[in-house]
Amino acid sequence: MVCITCGPAFEPLDGVRRITNFSTGEIGSVLAEAFLKSGFDVVCFRGEAASFPAPAGAIMRVFTTNGSLAEGLRSLGRAPDVILHAAALCDFVLESIDGSDGLSKLSSRSGSIRLTLKPAKKVLSEMRGWFPEARIIGWKYELDGSREQAVSRGAAQIQETRTDGCVINGSAYGEGFGLLLPDGSLPHFPDKATLASHLAGLPARQPKRPVM
Repeated sequence: MVCITCGPAFEPLDGVRRITNFSTGEIGSVLAEAFLKSGFDVVCFRGEAASFPAPAGAIMRVFTTNGSLAEGLRSLGRAPDVILHAAALCDFVLESIDGSDGLSKLSSRSGSIRLTLKPAKKVLSEMRGWFPEARIIGWKYELDGSREQAVSRGAAQIQETRTDGCVINGSAYGEGFGLLLPDGSLPHFPDKATLASHLAGLPARQPKRPVM
């Protein structure tokens, strides 16, 4: 079974406002279609604000916040063989609001307010503990710096989260997608469909990790 995460998460600021990331969920649909064609069962966790058409044939589950996705993953009935974590999760959550009136909806009549955000807990960092045998591929969408810097950040993600690869894209990387592997290799793919086809052809299970 393959588990794909895609689309944006959000974190609430008050009863009606939220912070979120821009993500259509398109990459999740492209990935799901490639794995379905290869004969896999696919579960797709998709942010509720994703706008790209959902993949036909996949089991769809909607998530809202980072915590909602984590809860959904942990409640899977069986451990996935492959996890592709392409969701645009929130890097920050609200810690406090200074200058508000304490109501459920912030009012502009109260004047200026100051929001303090704190780093959000990384769902990817928890996945190896939840699914020790799965092949887990993370994502790095990088806008600032050079390609070399983007690759370095991807390598840090692999080391910190004990994943089996990191897809790198964004303006820092340049056109297309790179799939950084733990051995440092970086095959390049010109578009989403080519990347998805390659990922669907990888072995479902990762090589057994050496006992340290």
